[in-house]
Amino acid sequence: MFDAIVIGSGMSGGISAKELCERGLKVLVIERGRKIEHVTDYNDRQMPWELPNNNRIPEDEVKRDYPIQSQCYAVNAATKQFWVKDSEHPYTTPEGKPFSWIRGYHLGGRSIMWGRQSYRLSDIDFGANAKDGHGCDWPIRYEDIAPWYDHIEEFIGVAGSMEGLPQLPDGKFLPAWELNDGEKLFKASVEAKFPGRKVIVGRNANLSVAQPHHEALGRNSCQNRSICERGCSFGANHTSLSSSLPAAERTGNLTIVTDAIVHSLVQDPKTGKITSVRVIDAKTMQGRTYEAKIFFLNASAIASAQILLNSRNEANPNGLCNKSDQVGRNLMDHMYALTTAGAMPTYPSDSYYHGRRPTGIYIPRYRNVTEEASGYVRGYGFQGGVMRMGGKPRANDPGIGQDIKDKGRKFGPWLTFISGFGEMLPNPNNRVTQSETKKDKWGLPILHIDCAQGPNEAAMAKQILADGKAMVEAAGGFVISQASDAGPPGLGIHEMGTARMGRDPMTSVFNGHNQAHEAPNLFCTDGAAMASSGCQNPSLTYMALSARAADFAVKELKAGRL
Repeated sequence: MFDAIVIGSGMSGGISAKELCERGLKVLVIERGRKIEHVTDYNDRQMPWELPNNNRIPEDEVKRDYPIQSQCYAVNAATKQFWVKDSEHPYTTPEGKPFSWIRGYHLGGRSIMWGRQSYRLSDIDFGANAKDGHGCDWPIRYEDIAPWYDHIEEFIGVAGSMEGLPQLPDGKFLPAWELNDGEKLFKASVEAKFPGRKVIVGRNANLSVAQPHHEALGRNSCQNRSICERGCSFGANHTSLSSSLPAAERTGNLTIVTDAIVHSLVQDPKTGKITSVRVIDAKTMQGRTYEAKIFFLNASAIASAQILLNSRNEANPNGLCNKSDQVGRNLMDHMYALTTAGAMPTYPSDSYYHGRRPTGIYIPRYRNVTEEASGYVRGYGFQGGVMRMGGKPRANDPGIGQDIKDKGRKFGPWLTFISGFGEMLPNPNNRVTQSETKKDKWGLPILHIDCAQGPNEAAMAKQILADGKAMVEAAGGFVISQASDAGPPGLGIHEMGTARMGRDPMTSVFNGHNQAHEAPNLFCTDGAAMASSGCQNPSLTYMALSARAADFAVKELKAGRL
């Protein structure tokens, strides 16, 4: 028997394992995907000409195996091994209501390919549900999680600038990346025209300057290549493979099992505690069981909900820990792909910049903070950048020899891209359910995902596009292209909310310590536990919740209460 079992090895699972191991527990991490090795399984050292098909996946292969995954910007020939084949992992959606479930099944999960944007939620976010009545009230506030944000930022390394904004709390930052000349002009213009708005450099989990505790794990400072989604051989970006799992391994307390698909959790009907987890070997299809004293559910929002739903028993016919009927409900994702692109004809022709910085610009939320909103609650932020086109010829540009060399020495115009990330409200009708008749090749029920953006999101999307246009024009540019609608839910890859935290066991699944109301030794600290989404990238919050819950769980275990 293990002291603790962590289900999932990605962003939250890696931190859960690290924190539990460092507190002296013998920990088993269960990963449904295959084992991959840090450095040796990455394609980040190949030259562009060594990648097949100009780093594109052939169209017939996309159509057959990656029709959903290929919607993600980071899917290409160099990274396709990190994304599931849709042909092997089916799910269903209602007609006319697409949901783009972007997944990576391997050791480290999506922490290998994530965008690394790392922002804290604020008390505005933690108090939003109580203020406007959507969803259930968060059982915590910012002061409860702030020390754990500190803890995680220092461990993973987050580069950022101190801004003093109540809607975007500052943190324990490494030196921030510098804005380029075009971004400095954009910032000055936007902030002058709209005094309540700020344009800052994106806060990201790349080591601008590696610290000794990073180097002790074999991590190095960022090389400014901006191919992070391939996996980073330098360990400059935080992933489970470069950072949290190695930290757990050096304690001597970690065991990892891969190719182990979790079927269900087993609950003792007398005590309510979880006693074991059933898994299916992904290769042999054989079943086996692992026992532990405490369990951390970190499979990702939809997969964690599936495990709870599939763990139904005689006392819980609707799924484990689901007397509230909230397991699988309130699925959220940030509105994504609301992009405005502008040409900036007045920007300096004699300026360029060095390298490919691994982050862009960020415009923190201002609606319903410094500027009122009309027709919707909550708000949104913008991510993007200002960049100089030209230099490297495209693969299909005509020319040969000296002509194409000369073309490569000429720089084109400055362009601005800003994309809104809007908050999606919790809605119990946005939910995940299981088929009663259809099963995948491992015998697990096929999931049905029914999720759509509502009128609040529609009104917000219109404002996001209007604001994007206004800011480009205020900065001296003109719009050359703009989205008409948000992308389908799921494409933001920030799914959350399917087993939310709350104070009331009849309206929530987990309490303020991420502890199940109905199973005291079960914790969930991935996106499933989120009571609302904010508009900030959520991974930093998952990791902070994981460290906080692990600390609580170990104290409870040692006190004999678990």
